[in-house]
Amino acid sequence: MRIAVISDVHGNCLALDAVLADIEDRGVDMTLNLGDLFAGPMEPCRTAEVLQAADLPTVRGNHDRELIGNRGAQGVDRFVLDRLRPEQLDWVAELPATLAINGDIFMCHGTPRCDTQPWLDAWFRGRDVTLPDEATVTAEAEGLDFPVLLCGHSHVARSVRLRDGRLVVNPGSVGLQMYYGSPDARYAVIERRRGQWTVSLLSVPYDHAAASRQAVENGFPRWQEALTTGWASAEGLF
Repeated sequence: MRIAVISDVHGNCLALDAVLADIEDRGVDMTLNLGDLFAGPMEPCRTAEVLQAADLPTVRGNHDRELIGNRGAQGVDRFVLDRLRPEQLDWVAELPATLAINGDIFMCHGTPRCDTQPWLDAWFRGRDVTLPDEATVTAEAEGLDFPVLLCGHSHVARSVRLRDGRLVVNPGSVGLQMYYGSPDARYAVIERRRGQWTVSLLSVPYDHAAASRQAVENGFPRWQEALTTGWASAEGLF
């Protein structure tokens, strides 16, 4: 079984289109989505149309959760709320915080218990991101009897094999690169071979200059650096 994993599209439909095309070329059996779908100053409405049509198993991210009932939203969240249609917001409101797939895979956005806490990265300061210590990573997996544990949120692609063999995977971000020094979209493919799960962390080039122009034209020039270079940090973007 081969499964694609995407996360953190952030309304960047140009990146999403490129990733979904690459996934189709690889002939996977299923694609899973780990949330933060729309929170970006590009194309939230079209992103919703594409994702709803794809009908992927999806968990909500922290930005998705914050959209619901947030009439006082500012910045990027206000931009998104002003563009999503009521039926699209209703769809977001119905997304679960976690999902289990076939008894093999557990999906969450941040950690199993918190959608704003990164699992495989200590919290960011500028561009510095580091893997937490083993005890911290392992503690988050307590009580989860799944061979594969999926998380997003940090935008940093990582995989960790716990001592008991369970695989923890963050596929990175489809729509917003901030740490790699590359603007390419990121996702992962997990695969079960001879009873063991493995992971490939993948990057896909797309027209990031066009995405950057969308952000600037929509009034968010600070996104330009992240979208065109991948060297930026998250500070001040939202």
